[in-house]
Amino acid sequence: MPLFKFSTGTLCSLFALLLLSSQQTAAGQTAPQAASPQPPPDRWNFIGDSPDNPPPLATDLSANLKVKDVDRAMRKVANWQLQRVQGHFNEDWTFAAMDAGFMVASKSLKEPSYENYVRAVGENFQWRLGPRQTHADDQAIGQSYLEIYMGLKTHDARIITPLRQQFDQVMTLPDDPAKPFWWWCDALFMAPPVWARLYQATGEKRYLDYMDHEWWITSKLLYDPAEHLYFRDATYFDKREKNGAKIFWSRGNGWVMAGLARVLAAMPQDYPDRSKFVQQFKEMSARVIQLQQTDGLWRPGLLDPGAYPLPEVSGSAFLVYALAWGVNHGILDRTTYMPAIEKGWKGLIAHIYADGRLGCIQPVGAAPGAFQADSSYVYGVGAFLLAGSEVRSLHVRN
Repeated sequence: MPLFKFSTGTLCSLFALLLLSSQQTAAGQTAPQAASPQPPPDRWNFIGDSPDNPPPLATDLSANLKVKDVDRAMRKVANWQLQRVQGHFNEDWTFAAMDAGFMVASKSLKEPSYENYVRAVGENFQWRLGPRQTHADDQAIGQSYLEIYMGLKTHDARIITPLRQQFDQVMTLPDDPAKPFWWWCDALFMAPPVWARLYQATGEKRYLDYMDHEWWITSKLLYDPAEHLYFRDATYFDKREKNGAKIFWSRGNGWVMAGLARVLAAMPQDYPDRSKFVQQFKEMSARVIQLQQTDGLWRPGLLDPGAYPLPEVSGSAFLVYALAWGVNHGILDRTTYMPAIEKGWKGLIAHIYADGRLGCIQPVGAAPGAFQADSSYVYGVGAFLLAGSEVRSLHVRN
């Protein structure tokens, strides 16, 4: 007889701890197992004012899905954020998500100042990605670089060469499914759309094939086929909410669904594995609309909404973006999903302040957590602008 007997849950926990302890970032540091500390106040992020003296909410906006109303809300939020980041250049994932929103807002609103800011970021860093070669967070800025590159009438090789050289090197590294590069679900927004867009920019299918291979390694590890949701990372397999439910982070799943939308947008219709991506997108979409709350938004912990007093706007905005994108591109049924999109957009509009600040955004972290109603962070603004770009298209294409 064995000396020790372990339950399935215990074995999962041991596996998760062994997996994360063995994973090293490109900078040589062990992958984080807990939420990052809240960043200090700065001019582009707002932890929040005193709860006893909240700022006034906007009264000049409408939650109507008409283009003029959506555009007004997008412009108000984008202008507020742009004013605060002007002259500050950052290639990390938080700003990369904002930049993605700026790029779509620039096209939707025909406002070049947003894209011009992103171009200035690229020029500042000479179109290089972040410092960690294989880390998805440092690759996310490549989404906007490639969008700028493909939008030029005459392609500028300076924009694409550093990214392409780095990805060519990454593809030569040993591949170990037991130690995936994309070991946390957020990574599926950060890196895969860059690889898919590099395929678009070059026509070289090997970049898309690499993304495809790595996506399903991460999915096998983190996707719960019963819940149709992603765990944030392997350390959450056995963690539970106060009500005993599994912990599925709304922003983490928002990252994934937004990543799916952006990958599918760059993937040809006849790509062999496209149906797998579409199927996962449909499964997650059907699940998240079941978890939407009466205010149209989603709580930080998807399966225990009662444990969280505030909705989480960044995750909610990513979800609204993905759902609207799915309807716009014929993947999701309009009749089924439009009510959820309409409620979601109305809920987002309710968290815009008179000065244009977008509130109720959870700080940097790795799991559901506490925050103030008027806290604002750049990635949440990016998510909102992405959502707005697709919501306005619902009316255009109706």
